[in-house]
Amino acid sequence: MGKGIQWDSWLSNGRVIISFFFFQSFPISATQCLCLLLLTCLLALAASLPDLDIRNLYLLNGTMDDIMNAPPESPQPDDGDGHVRQARDIGHHPPASHAPGWPKDCSEIPRGSHSGVYIIQPKGLHHLVVYCEMNVTHGGWTVIQRNQRDTPVTWAESWSTYKFGFGNVRTEYWLGTEYIHQIAKQKVYQVRFVIQDSADTISFADYNLFSVEDESHGYRLRLGAYNGTAGDAMTSDNPNNMHDNMKFSTKDRDQDTYSKNCAYSYEGGWWFSSCYSVRLNYKGGMTWGNLCKGNCKSSLILIKPASYC
Repeated sequence: MGKGIQWDSWLSNGRVIISFFFFQSFPISATQCLCLLLLTCLLALAASLPDLDIRNLYLLNGTMDDIMNAPPESPQPDDGDGHVRQARDIGHHPPASHAPGWPKDCSEIPRGSHSGVYIIQPKGLHHLVVYCEMNVTHGGWTVIQRNQRDTPVTWAESWSTYKFGFGNVRTEYWLGTEYIHQIAKQKVYQVRFVIQDSADTISFADYNLFSVEDESHGYRLRLGAYNGTAGDAMTSDNPNNMHDNMKFSTKDRDQDTYSKNCAYSYEGGWWFSSCYSVRLNYKGGMTWGNLCKGNCKSSLILIKPASYC
């Protein structure tokens, strides 16, 4: 009878598929038996790989090796040229409930960890890649927005693009309005806006409460009391410059209080009223109240659970 041993692996929809074919008339040699045992162990190892459904992996713009808390790689048999194959399971599956061991946001990353890209899994949601800022004010901040004046990101994006995020998680990016909502609904959150002005001075604006309502309510922004050095530009007595309590608007979904579409006119999604005192989602010089009007150099928006005495 014919005999043969075949081992193969390939990718299907991002998932590593491993299979083998064995057909042998008995008795088999010790070498073949060892090979069969190795393949059996390999299949068992592959089945035990973490089941990751990272929906926003496109924000990584790199490899899984760039993720600080990525699961260990699984060594695969030699491919014939002396190199060991590596496999990760990042297939798409239905959203899973939060599994023990995955942080729900960056505040659950151990104190003293380095800033960088991490996998989180908010309660009831699939996995996400986010940038965790671990050096600012005791760390634990989840970065939901980062921008530079000379960014290659256009920011003049559609509702659906803003909803699920865009850019590069390590440079300029928007995490996604839906994901911001999902993270911030887990607990009572605070927010910090960090602004670099035209003189390279770094200022901040803290609000002790932060939440974003769901899509059916227009991702309406809710802020608490202000503290900081940048000036309170998000809440205002002037309804034309108000951002707190405003719905989110994009070029293709106008939810502001202006007669025209602020997001379309000013080329970036935001919580506009009629129209703004803050414009951070913009390609070019950004605006923060009286601190810098159209010539801010960079912005950073950070959230984490609020702390109370």
